[in-house]
Amino acid sequence: MVNELNVNDERKVRLKKLEELKTLGINPYPAKSKKEFSLVQALAKKDGEKVCVAGRLMTMREMGKLTFCHLQDDSGKMQIAFKQDDLGKENYNLFIKKIDSGDIISVEGERFTTHKGEPSILVKVWTLLTKAILPLADKFHGLQDEEIRLRKRYLEMIMNPEVKEIFVRKSKFWNSTRQFLLKEGFLEVETPALEATAGGASATPFVTHHNTLGIDVYLRISMGELWQKRLMVAGFEKTFEIGRQFRNEGMSREHLQDYTQMEFYWAYADYNMGMELVERMIKHVAFDTYGTLKFIIGNFGEIDLGQKWERYDYVSIIKEKTGLDVLKVTEKELKKKLTEVKMEYDEQEGKSSLIDALWKHCRRALKGPGFLINVPVAVSPLAKRNDGNPELTQRFQPIIGGSELGNGYSELNDPIDQAERFKEQAAMRKAGDSEAQMHDYDFVEALEHGMPPTCGFGFSERLFSFLENKPIRECVIFPLMKPVIKAE
Repeated sequence: MVNELNVNDERKVRLKKLEELKTLGINPYPAKSKKEFSLVQALAKKDGEKVCVAGRLMTMREMGKLTFCHLQDDSGKMQIAFKQDDLGKENYNLFIKKIDSGDIISVEGERFTTHKGEPSILVKVWTLLTKAILPLADKFHGLQDEEIRLRKRYLEMIMNPEVKEIFVRKSKFWNSTRQFLLKEGFLEVETPALEATAGGASATPFVTHHNTLGIDVYLRISMGELWQKRLMVAGFEKTFEIGRQFRNEGMSREHLQDYTQMEFYWAYADYNMGMELVERMIKHVAFDTYGTLKFIIGNFGEIDLGQKWERYDYVSIIKEKTGLDVLKVTEKELKKKLTEVKMEYDEQEGKSSLIDALWKHCRRALKGPGFLINVPVAVSPLAKRNDGNPELTQRFQPIIGGSELGNGYSELNDPIDQAERFKEQAAMRKAGDSEAQMHDYDFVEALEHGMPPTCGFGFSERLFSFLENKPIRECVIFPLMKPVIKAE
């Protein structure tokens, strides 16, 4: 029985070939290359036309004096054929003995169609552009482990081009979002990623140290919410930002610590105007990216974003599903119910976090599309109070597939109310709630100069992952992984 070569044995074989190529005067890593057509363009050529293409060798099948290979580039895959009679014996043998699958080459030749009807290139000249020292992973056996797939994403994308397509769509998703807002008259801005006070969301921040200033700073937990509101004070009326933000919290199918977020702020608009704009934006971005408004999401089956969007009342839904009125409930009752419905919580968490955990249990049954409204002040420290009920806020969140896929408000612009809410949040933080918001005195001072009525809204790449119907980590091109410790 012949033992199969392991990766290290294969690496040794390829390193030997590398040295032999150098001995022959062949540079295995030249800087200059030649590529006149993509493989998709070459496929569209007529038989007999000359083409020059380049890419990675995916397969090699030697048949004596004829070798068929498949070449792959960014556009697709195509068969190429090497004939000893065309290349000459020495050049042909050099190719089959020193070149391996995974190597990157360029070829010049003629377009032809095989007797089986497969469009191909008959190679007249080939050039090695990159010698691969390690072999490609086996498509069916080499990348089955999720940890390996995500750690070696580049291999997964070589072997499974459909994975690459996720990130082509993701690029289109964010570009479509950007173009929609620009056409609506919004100005794209950039706000600080390092902050002296982490604000704009209820989340645990990452902490780092600024050597020059000699202070600890935080990686932002929102897309510049409190900075963009300062811009509303300054006289800007429509701004948005798309960028990375960071939350030092747990990982799940829907959550990451490092992800892309969009937030816009719109002066002289309220949450009703915001809901109308957001519904149009999500429909536009979804159709522009996928060419449809119908998506299979989770266990809900097909969800049609084109249908009428519902309105979901926060207090009513929780009362209907749990029997609790969150406007009157005690912490003890909340903890009892959370234990009953098997939702985890931290004993140090304040009432607002417990209410939010109970809501997360209830939202799972909401198919959508729709908007969550009438969220209590206790869980919305930055939203304007509801005119009809001061215990509720003018907050809205898109609900799709049992989850909130965005967050928006009629923004709180009363500096006295904002200062009081910051004090309450600071007290909760002092009591042990690491997700409670910090008191931002500078922001309150800015509000005292006057901020017009404003609607703010943001969504993250969680929306994209739901449209893809994949865990969010699958939709990050290089997700953060624990480093592998290798022996010296």
